[in-house]
Amino acid sequence: MQITPAELEIMNVLWEEPGLGATEIAEALKDDKSWNIRTIKTLVGRLVEKGALSTEPDGRRYLYKPEIKRGEYQKKEAKQFVDRMFGGRAAPLVAHLADAEGLTAQDIAELEALLGKLKK
Repeated sequence: MQITPAELEIMNVLWEEPGLGATEIAEALKDDKSWNIRTIKTLVGRLVEKGALSTEPDGRRYLYKPEIKRGEYQKKEAKQFVDRMFGGRAAPLVAHLADAEGLTAQDIAELEALLGKLKK
């Protein structure tokens, strides 16, 4: 399932707080996006068609809930990115991030801890 960047904005809101209506989604995004309610409803409709969201009637409106878990989606997208950009290898990705000064001291500590666990 391919989720566009705009659709991902909607998913992020619903992963944080499932069971919102379109108006509440628009409210949650108002500081970052200038989307009107029609745009929100279009994006939500696409996500429902893709099976990423389910609907639950609530009077005259619908409430939306994610049908995919954030972690599962992130894992799939990360794998596709690494496969496409780095031939499926994580080391060149980390090296690229390090060269681009994209790793903080905390990132490095977390990577070291992860590597330590993987070596055991």
